[in-house]
Amino acid sequence: MSDFRKHLERSLQDEGFAWEWEEQSAERDVMCRIVEARTEQGLTQQELAERCGMRPSNLCRLENGNGNPSVATLEKIARGLGKKLEINFV
Repeated sequence: MSDFRKHLERSLQDEGFAWEWEEQSAERDVMCRIVEARTEQGLTQQELAERCGMRPSNLCRLENGNGNPSVATLEKIARGLGKKLEINFV
């Protein structure tokens, strides 16, 4: 088990941390899906950013979970990946 996973497991024992972690699950999911789609296509952040018409630093921030993208930005990223943005409530 990685040091990160060990640290996360210990941190999740704290009620406040666990609540915050759960609250941010949607953001983490979006971030992971962007990274997965980009790497599956063999694209660098620079290449995807160019396709999306955005600065690479902005894409990097989103992939690192340090941004809060608008639906319009997610749509740009989807188009840059040759995909369609779909939002579901489950």
